Amino acid sequence: MIERLLPPGVTWAETFTDRECALFPAEEAAIAQAVEKRRREFTTGRWCARQALAALGLPATPIVPGERGAPGWPPGVAGAITHCPGYRAAAAGRTPDVVSVGIDAETHAPLPDGVLDLVSLPAERAWIATAPPGTHWDRLLFSAKESVYKAWFPLARRWLGFEEAALTFSPDGRFSAEILVDGPVSSFSGRWLTADGLVLTAVTVPA
Repeated sequence: MIERLLPPGVTWAETFTDRECALFPAEEAAIAQAVEKRRREFTTGRWCARQALAALGLPATPIVPGERGAPGWPPGVAGAITHCPGYRAAAAGRTPDVVSVGIDAETHAPLPDGVLDLVSLPAERAWIATAPPGTHWDRLLFSAKESVYKAWFPLARRWLGFEEAALTFSPDGRFSAEILVDGPVSSFSGRWLTADGLVLTAVTVPA
């Protein structure tokens, strides 16, 4: 499904079940203390990342979490990894084509009580209150902000709070984000979809 949100030149892989793959020593060290659930998520995410790199004609390489947990892609590659119950995916592109990628997957269900107020701006909550039925817009907003952050961080190397990006959505599966703090990017454009009980969002920053 994730390919429907990505432009040409960005490769991808997704799976609805956990996969096994051999981890590099640096990857093993990164999850040495992880519980089994986290280990499965991590390993399957690396399986997806290896498939995306292979589609770019690149060999498998360690994808080690770095600052704030961001995956460390090899030089010349921009990418992102996501996971939620029943779904894992990765996307990658060569930096001559794209400079940053953000993807996120969530279960298509309402956010827990109280969470929307923590992740949204007043104008976003007002829009959600009147938005067309059939989509859990609160969950979609959360997912889109996650994708925006994943695209922002490699460029800015600093945190972006939920309140520092103002999002607007179109029913045709597009959204935009205005960044409310100084940084290398003032806005992002993204795409979204809901299918098979999932919400997926993606942001790609072209070179």
